[in-house]
Amino acid sequence: QVQLVESGGGLVQAGGSLRLSCAASGRTFSRYRLAWFRQAPGKEREFVAAVSWSDSFTRYADSVKGRVTISRDNAKNTVYLQMNSLKPEDTAVYYCAADLSAWSTLARDFGSWGQGTQVTVSS
Repeated sequence: QVQLVESGGGLVQAGGSLRLSCAASGRTFSRYRLAWFRQAPGKEREFVAAVSWSDSFTRYADSVKGRVTISRDNAKNTVYLQMNSLKPEDTAVYYCAADLSAWSTLARDFGSWGQGTQVTVSS
């Protein structure tokens, strides 16, 4: 499995931007499909975005489409989540996830997870 460490969370005003990063260990990083999920207090963990191993394919949750961009740099073993036009409802702990085979929006299909980074959007 790959080890994942997120960073870049913080407090931002509504309408602002944040860029989350997820650094991975392991020489096979480029083979993994990567995704971001988020979990707000009292809610289920939900899918945000995913990127294929080659960065050729991406998918987004409807709630963030047009405001969020996922990308990866296989040379740096890092996946990013650029979030713009943030809303208070984007407040959550954001998790990076990886799997060799999942091209899924379901958290249960991903085998590797980071510890999460808090994003708080004030109104």
